[in-house]
Amino acid sequence: MPTFSVHAFFSNAPLANLSFGLGTAFAALPQLWQFAFAIAFGLIVGSFLNVVAHRLPIMLERAWRLEISEATGQAAGDDSLPERYNLCVPRSTCPHCGHTLRAHENIPVLSYALLRGRCSSCRAPISVRYPLVELAGGALAAAALAVYGPTGTALAAFGFTAALLAMSAIDAETRLLPDSLTLPLLWAGFIVNFDDTFATLRAAVAGAIAGYLFLWCIYWLFRFVRGVEGMGYGDFKLLAALGAWLGWAALPQIVLIAAVTGAVAGLLAMWTGRLRFEEPLPFGPFLALGGVVTLFGGMPIFHALGG
Repeated sequence: MPTFSVHAFFSNAPLANLSFGLGTAFAALPQLWQFAFAIAFGLIVGSFLNVVAHRLPIMLERAWRLEISEATGQAAGDDSLPERYNLCVPRSTCPHCGHTLRAHENIPVLSYALLRGRCSSCRAPISVRYPLVELAGGALAAAALAVYGPTGTALAAFGFTAALLAMSAIDAETRLLPDSLTLPLLWAGFIVNFDDTFATLRAAVAGAIAGYLFLWCIYWLFRFVRGVEGMGYGDFKLLAALGAWLGWAALPQIVLIAAVTGAVAGLLAMWTGRLRFEEPLPFGPFLALGGVVTLFGGMPIFHALGG
């Protein structure tokens, strides 16, 4: 009986042949050029991630208001946004004065430096988040190339970390981890690991289950003891996605890194007066940090424990 192979099917596809040709040409470039291209690509992707971090929460809120208005028959409320508002349109504007950014004001990092961190029209300060996310995108692309070489695995690793970067930026500002990012990342982990890229498919499935259930149990234990919610459901889904990409064995190290760095950041924030004791600290960025460290640095903690 003939068998169907997903790998063989995509290997014979015209798009796969084109990708192979481009990958071969890229691998033939001098290593310095490879890193220059990777960093430039990462900076551009980082610029787009800034758009995602700014617009996606607004798009979700707008959709929620519309659903409520349709269900209740009431007006959706004041909405000054244009009718077409998504990740592509309209063009980026200054959030303070509405000035439409010109092409030379959209160059990653460089535009921020030339404008001295201020809008060219109203001189209002531009959030430092924008160049930081762009620089992080360049650094992640370079790290993926350094660890995995000029391969499809490096491209997958960069896509994974870019998604984590976008979610971290959103969670840090809105305390929100959208399902529209966490769930596709979860499924993408299964697809990438179909050929055991970062973990076996069995370990990926076990990682997704264990990741979700671990934080789900912590959530209900905290709620039972303290009577309040200790974290959001988005954190469960993010850890499940990390497990789907890196396997169940990576979860203890990811959680340990997230817990330690989160505790240190929380103490520093309270010490400097930026966070009140009872105020929640977004956990998503620290889970993402644990995932990135594990992806590029391996699992020394797991092996030290005899794993």
